[in-house]
Amino acid sequence: MNAEAGRPDAPLAKTHRQLAQVWIDFESALMTVPLVSRLHAGKWRIEDYRALLRNLRQQVIEGSRWIARASSSLTPTHEDLRSMFLSHAQEEHRDFRMLEDCYVAVGGAREEIQNAPKNVGSEALSAFMYHAASKPDPVGLLGAMFIIEGLGNRIAGPWSELIQKQLDLPDEAVSFFKYHAVNDSHHLDEFDEAMEMAVTSEEVGADIVRHAKIVARLYRLQLEEIDNV
Repeated sequence: MNAEAGRPDAPLAKTHRQLAQVWIDFESALMTVPLVSRLHAGKWRIEDYRALLRNLRQQVIEGSRWIARASSSLTPTHEDLRSMFLSHAQEEHRDFRMLEDCYVAVGGAREEIQNAPKNVGSEALSAFMYHAASKPDPVGLLGAMFIIEGLGNRIAGPWSELIQKQLDLPDEAVSFFKYHAVNDSHHLDEFDEAMEMAVTSEEVGADIVRHAKIVARLYRLQLEEIDNV
């Protein structure tokens, strides 16, 4: 990081502070979601886990698609960001298959999870992602990545442990969460690099923070609307 970016009042430092607050608010709000609060209270049933997997798959399968869309909307001004986005999309485009395998491992039918429609929260999240990704130079979507990769890095691990303990499941039944608990730390390192390249002004930083706030709310909506199609 250059000396200017390290100054407390520099746009990058300010953006990181604001994103940290967005995350704190998001994590706190997640605890009010019925599905999540039951998990932390030790009251989950196998049906709760199947519902989570079934509803997450539809969002996960879209993830690499909107990242690829965003990369195609980046102009040569952001050539390095475009390469990073494309690499990220390639890494994640088969992640949904892990969700399917987990679903089968806990007694669900693969055809059932494959054919499940998006819930109303997932529809809203997906629509916003594609809308934002289609704009010229959608650098603000780094805020979306901050939230989604943060879920993998900071929440997937603890959730996998709670789910395994309550439902007495083998590792293969929570493999999606365990994988992301480890792998998304690498993605957050890439996120830091992307932020150094992208945050050239307070305006850019504010746009990233705004996208993070929107995606945090829509992701929570997705969990609030489990099986509401």
